[in-house]
Amino acid sequence: MSSIFNSDNKEATQIGIYVVLTAAACVPVFFGIDTYLNIIGAAHDEAVATAATLVLFGCIYIGRHLATIWSARQREIPKNVLNGLAIAIAVCFVWLFVHVDLQFETFRGINLLLYWIPFLIIGLCTGALIKLFRMSTRKELEAAKTQAAQSQSELHMLQSQLSPHFLFNTLNNMYGLSITQHEKIPALILKLSDLLRYSVYEANETYVPLKDELAYIHNYIDFEQLRIGDRLELKTDIESLTNNDIRIAPMLLIVFVENAFKHSKNTSEPTVFIEIRLKIWGNSILFYLRNSHNRSDIKAQTVEKHSGFGLANVKKRLQLLYPNQHDLSIENGETHYTVNLRLNLR
Repeated sequence: MSSIFNSDNKEATQIGIYVVLTAAACVPVFFGIDTYLNIIGAAHDEAVATAATLVLFGCIYIGRHLATIWSARQREIPKNVLNGLAIAIAVCFVWLFVHVDLQFETFRGINLLLYWIPFLIIGLCTGALIKLFRMSTRKELEAAKTQAAQSQSELHMLQSQLSPHFLFNTLNNMYGLSITQHEKIPALILKLSDLLRYSVYEANETYVPLKDELAYIHNYIDFEQLRIGDRLELKTDIESLTNNDIRIAPMLLIVFVENAFKHSKNTSEPTVFIEIRLKIWGNSILFYLRNSHNRSDIKAQTVEKHSGFGLANVKKRLQLLYPNQHDLSIENGETHYTVNLRLNLR
C-alpha cells in the first residue's frame, strides 16, 4: 500500500514539474512567435501567438507520447533517429523564415499550410527528441552502471584469488626447505604470518596506501632472503614513503616480485640476481624489476598446472583499475626477465 502511495506521489511530483517548466517556457515562446508574426504581417498577431503557443506545447507533449510508444519496442535508441529529429527541426525552422519571401500570391490556403505544417513538425519532433534523448541517456547510464557492477564483481573475484595463489606458492617453497634446511622453518613461519595478515585482512580494499604495500613487499623480500640465503644477489632502490596520500591497488606489484624469486628455483646458476626499483615521478609510480633466469632451464622444467596465473590476474586487474592509466612492458630474454610498469597516481 505504501509503495502505491509513494508511486502516486512521485507521479504527481513529475506532473507538477512539467507544469512549472511549461509555464516558464510559454512566456519566451509566446514573445518569439509574436515577433515572428509581426515580421510576416499577420493580423491579430497576439491572439494567433497565444493559439500557436498552445498548439506548439500540445505537439511537444504528443511527440513525447509517440516517442514513448515507439521506444517501448526498441532495445536501444539509434543515434541516427536523434540526429534525424534534430535535422528535421532545423530544416523546418529555417523554412519558416525562407517561406516569408517565397509565398504563393494566389494560393493563400497553401501558404497557410506551409506555415503551419512545419510549425507542427517542429513541436512533434521537439517533444520526441527530448523524450528519446532522455531515454537514450538513461539507458546508457544503466548500461554503464551494469558494466561497473560486473567489473567490480570480477575485481573482487580476482582479489579473492590472490591470497590462495600466494599461499600455494609459499607453502610449496617451505615444503622443499623443510626437507633440506628445516632449521629455517620457524623464522619463515613468523614472516609468513605477517604476510598472510596483510593479504587476508588489509588487501580487501580497492586501493590501499602505497607505503603499506611497500612494507608488505619488504616483508616478502625478507622472507625470500631467508629461504634463498647467500645464493641471492639483491639490489633494491625503493623510495620511502611516510604518508597515506599515495594509493595503489593491493597485491599488484608483489606478483612481479614473487615471479622474480620464483625463477630462482628454476635456474641452475650458482647465484640469483634480482634488482627492484620504485620511484614516484611526477604524477606516476614507476616500478622496475629485473631478475636473472635461464630460459632453457625453465623450459626443461615440468610446466606447473597454474603457471602464469598470477601474471594473467595482474594484467586483468590493471585493465579494470587503471584503464588507459598504465603502461606495462615485459621482456623475457634468454638470461634476464625485465618488467617496467608505470601507474597513474591515485
